Amino acid sequence: MAEGRGVQWLDVDEQHDGQRLDNFLLAHLKGAPRTLIYRIIRRGEVRVNGGRVRAHRRLEKGDRLRVPPLRLPEKMAQEVSDNLRAVLADSLLVERPQWLLFNKPSGLAVHGGSGVTIGLIEALRQVRDDPFLELVHRIDRDTSGCLLVARSREALNTLSDELRRHGMQKRYLALVEGYWPAQLVCVETPLERFELASGERRVRVSAAGKPAETRFAVVERFDGATLVEAEPITGRTHQIRVHAADAGHAVLGDSKYGSSAGQRPAQRGGLERLFLHARALSFTDPASGERVEMQAPLAPSLTAVLARLRSTN
Repeated sequence: MAEGRGVQWLDVDEQHDGQRLDNFLLAHLKGAPRTLIYRIIRRGEVRVNGGRVRAHRRLEKGDRLRVPPLRLPEKMAQEVSDNLRAVLADSLLVERPQWLLFNKPSGLAVHGGSGVTIGLIEALRQVRDDPFLELVHRIDRDTSGCLLVARSREALNTLSDELRRHGMQKRYLALVEGYWPAQLVCVETPLERFELASGERRVRVSAAGKPAETRFAVVERFDGATLVEAEPITGRTHQIRVHAADAGHAVLGDSKYGSSAGQRPAQRGGLERLFLHARALSFTDPASGERVEMQAPLAPSLTAVLARLRSTN
């Protein structure tokens, strides 16, 4: 069964001033799949003040949106399982009045869509009483580590602005194949998103792509692999993974951009997932104005991989 809706007119109030169009619609059109939201925006069926807009358009107080007739499922969202509730509780590292910091586990998507019925943010909105919860940034489903969630519109705007100005610092640990050269400290190749015939989204190095910069530093060496710290200066999709692969040292466990050369050290270490972990996040607390340095510990499965590789060095 489905619920039909005629044309809707939505007015942007002060609370939603500065919010992205896609996030605004996801919050207001309960039960609408993310893919549907992006499709109606892309086709120009959503209008802001009478004009076509893109999904990342930031709304302003007083804007008026036209939303086309939609057929939405009766069931608004998948129920949060007891297991997922436990994962969310165990993953919460820090809770502050304006934000939450999670050590997101590998395999949990940050939001629903593209075959994922429910992600971390949708589950959080079901299990917590917060009136406002929004992702400040995103990390890949298979990547673990620091994930910041805003608890107010003001906090989201402040943190998002800091992110756009590159004031928020992110540092990742990645186990890559081969011997990473100590002198290779920066990769600055442009990245372009594209789709395979199957519809799967990928990223490649291309002169037609957007500028991207990742800084690398060697942390530890193993037989056939290197543990590196990666700092993405820009925030492109799959940036660290594609830059590492382009440098000839793909991240171990990467089913999209890895190579057969990385299978031997991955098997020797017993690696069963992507070895990419957002271990540190630095930002300005929107309430106090103080600089905050947060860290997320490696999952036991990844520390075990490193221990096995050390024992065979």
